[in-house]
Amino acid sequence: MNKNIIAIAVASAGFIIGLAFLGNAIKNRNKADNTISVTGLGSKKFTSDLISWTGNFSRNSFELKSAYDQLAEDRKVIEKYMVSQGIPKKDIVFSAVDIQKQFNYNNNADGGSSQTFAGYQLSQSIALQSKDVAKIENLSRNITEIINLGIEFTSAAPNYFYTKLADVKQEMIADATKDAKERAEKIAENAGADLGDLKKATMGVIQITAPNSNEDYSYGGTYNTTSKEKEASITIKLEYVVD
Repeated sequence: MNKNIIAIAVASAGFIIGLAFLGNAIKNRNKADNTISVTGLGSKKFTSDLISWTGNFSRNSFELKSAYDQLAEDRKVIEKYMVSQGIPKKDIVFSAVDIQKQFNYNNNADGGSSQTFAGYQLSQSIALQSKDVAKIENLSRNITEIINLGIEFTSAAPNYFYTKLADVKQEMIADATKDAKERAEKIAENAGADLGDLKKATMGVIQITAPNSNEDYSYGGTYNTTSKEKEASITIKLEYVVD
């Protein structure tokens, strides 16, 4: 009899303790759910202050030395032209010479194929990087002047950058945080609650696109370099306790 009473008492105590743990868990769960999460946006438009541009020129010849000498002469002409356009010589960077053998491929009457040597193609590139965006832009658009000098020259589209991006990012973070907090305050007000302490803040990656474009954002961040005018944006996610 005593053993049965003791067993019942132990079981009852265990049941009561279990209810206490369950009640505390529910209470903590409800407390954890008593939060709101909001996302704020910060954005800013700006104009690039750094431009990068490259061009390429080449020569073809059956004689390697002849092609190299012609390319060297072209390099002098290009450098002289760049300096005449106000480009400091120290800002002009020429790459190493690239040498490629060229071949002509022919189909034989028996169904086979053969190749014949067609000479050497030597090419070299020139790169400019400057904060004088307008000057380099104008240079890249009027590159036909170099072609008119008898040089086989191709121009790439310029790339645009901004050197004060860190300052822009700080401003956007402040704006995004303010926007998120205002959203949280409005939600709490409409719910008849008080906004409590900030529990967590998560910052997204910076996205830089051309203004009014349909460029896609990427998980690791987007950086448009083809547009001189840019628009940057960043998101901040805040989680608050609601009292």
